[in-house]
Amino acid sequence: MNKTIKAISVLLIAAMMLFTISTTVFAVDPNGIISNMNNVNNVDTNSISTIGGQIANILSTIGIIVGVIVLLVLGIKYMMGSTSEKAEYKKTMIPYLVGIVLLLGASGIVKAIASFKLG
Repeated sequence: MNKTIKAISVLLIAAMMLFTISTTVFAVDPNGIISNMNNVNNVDTNSISTIGGQIANILSTIGIIVGVIVLLVLGIKYMMGSTSEKAEYKKTMIPYLVGIVLLLGASGIVKAIASFKLG
Protein backbone atom coordinates (compact mmCIF):
# COMPACT_ATOMS: atom_id res chain seq x y z
CA MET A 1 0.00 0.00 0.00
CA ASN A 2 2.79 2.39 0.92
CA LYS A 3 4.73 1.67 -2.29
CA THR A 4 1.69 2.25 -4.49
CA ILE A 5 0.98 5.62 -2.87
CA LYS A 6 4.60 6.65 -3.45
CA ALA A 7 4.47 5.47 -7.06
CA ILE A 8 1.18 7.28 -7.73
CA SER A 9 2.43 10.48 -6.09
CA VAL A 10 5.66 10.36 -8.13
CA LEU A 11 3.66 9.85 -11.34
CA LEU A 12 1.30 12.71 -10.47
CA ILE A 13 4.19 15.05 -9.69
CA ALA A 14 5.90 14.06 -12.95
CA ALA A 15 2.68 14.68 -14.89
CA MET A 16 2.19 18.07 -13.23
CA MET A 17 5.76 19.06 -14.06
CA LEU A 18 5.32 17.91 -17.64
CA PHE A 19 2.17 19.98 -18.12
CA THR A 20 3.60 22.98 -16.31
CA ILE A 21 6.91 23.16 -18.16
CA SER A 22 5.59 22.55 -21.68
CA THR A 23 5.03 25.59 -23.86
CA THR A 24 2.43 26.27 -26.50
CA VAL A 25 3.76 27.11 -29.94
CA PHE A 26 1.79 28.69 -32.78
CA ALA A 27 2.86 28.92 -36.40
CA VAL A 28 2.74 32.33 -38.09
CA ASP A 29 3.31 33.26 -41.71
CA PRO A 30 6.48 35.43 -41.71
CA ASN A 31 5.56 37.12 -45.00
CA GLY A 32 2.58 38.84 -43.38
CA ILE A 33 4.74 40.24 -40.60
CA ILE A 34 7.40 41.49 -43.02
CA SER A 35 4.82 43.18 -45.25
CA ASN A 36 3.27 44.87 -42.20
CA MET A 37 6.70 46.12 -41.15
CA ASN A 38 7.39 47.54 -44.60
CA ASN A 39 4.13 49.52 -44.58
CA VAL A 40 5.16 51.64 -41.57
CA ASN A 41 6.28 54.91 -43.15
CA ASN A 42 4.76 57.51 -40.86
CA VAL A 43 7.47 57.58 -38.17
CA ASP A 44 8.97 61.05 -37.72
CA THR A 45 12.63 60.41 -36.92
CA ASN A 46 13.53 64.10 -36.73
CA SER A 47 11.35 64.69 -33.68
CA ILE A 48 12.75 61.58 -32.02
CA SER A 49 16.33 62.68 -32.62
CA THR A 50 15.68 66.24 -31.43
CA ILE A 51 14.05 64.97 -28.23
CA GLY A 52 16.97 62.59 -27.74
CA GLY A 53 19.41 65.44 -28.26
CA GLN A 54 17.59 67.59 -25.73
CA ILE A 55 17.62 64.78 -23.18
CA ALA A 56 21.34 64.20 -23.77
CA ASN A 57 22.04 67.92 -23.32
CA ILE A 58 20.06 68.07 -20.08
CA LEU A 59 21.75 64.98 -18.67
CA SER A 60 25.23 66.14 -19.58
CA THR A 61 24.56 69.59 -18.09
CA ILE A 62 23.31 68.06 -14.84
CA GLY A 63 26.30 65.72 -14.77
CA ILE A 64 28.75 68.57 -15.30
CA ILE A 65 27.14 70.69 -12.57
CA VAL A 66 27.19 67.82 -10.08
CA GLY A 67 30.75 66.97 -11.09
CA VAL A 68 31.99 70.51 -10.51
CA ILE A 69 30.28 70.71 -7.11
CA VAL A 70 31.75 67.38 -5.98
CA LEU A 71 35.18 68.39 -7.29
CA LEU A 72 35.00 71.64 -5.30
CA VAL A 73 34.06 69.79 -2.12
CA LEU A 74 36.82 67.22 -2.60
CA GLY A 75 39.33 69.98 -3.37
CA ILE A 76 38.46 71.89 -0.21
CA LYS A 77 38.63 68.70 1.87
CA TYR A 78 41.99 67.88 0.27
CA MET A 79 43.43 71.31 1.08
CA MET A 80 42.17 71.27 4.67
CA GLY A 81 42.97 67.64 5.45
CA SER A 82 45.96 66.07 7.12
CA THR A 83 48.53 63.93 5.32
CA SER A 84 46.63 60.67 5.81
CA GLU A 85 43.37 62.31 4.76
CA LYS A 86 45.05 63.70 1.64
CA ALA A 87 46.14 60.19 0.66
CA GLU A 88 42.59 58.95 1.08
CA TYR A 89 41.16 61.85 -0.93
CA LYS A 90 43.61 61.07 -3.73
CA LYS A 91 42.26 57.52 -3.80
CA THR A 92 38.69 58.80 -4.11
CA MET A 93 39.57 61.41 -6.72
CA ILE A 94 40.95 58.93 -9.27
CA PRO A 95 37.65 57.08 -9.93
CA TYR A 96 35.84 60.41 -9.77
CA LEU A 97 38.06 61.93 -12.45
CA VAL A 98 37.69 58.81 -14.61
CA GLY A 99 33.91 59.16 -14.27
CA ILE A 100 34.05 62.81 -15.30
CA VAL A 101 36.13 61.93 -18.36
CA LEU A 102 33.66 59.18 -19.29
CA LEU A 103 30.70 61.51 -18.80
CA LEU A 104 32.17 64.24 -20.96
CA GLY A 105 33.39 61.75 -23.56
CA ALA A 106 30.04 59.98 -23.79
CA SER A 107 28.09 63.21 -24.05
CA GLY A 108 30.52 64.46 -26.68
CA ILE A 109 30.14 61.29 -28.71
CA VAL A 110 26.33 61.45 -28.46
CA LYS A 111 26.33 65.09 -29.54
CA ALA A 112 28.65 64.31 -32.47
CA ILE A 113 26.42 61.47 -33.62
CA ALA A 114 23.31 63.64 -33.25
CA SER A 115 24.86 66.49 -35.23
CA PHE A 116 26.03 64.05 -37.91
CA LYS A 117 22.54 62.55 -38.10
CA LEU A 118 20.75 65.90 -38.22
CA GLY A 119 23.35 67.78 -40.21
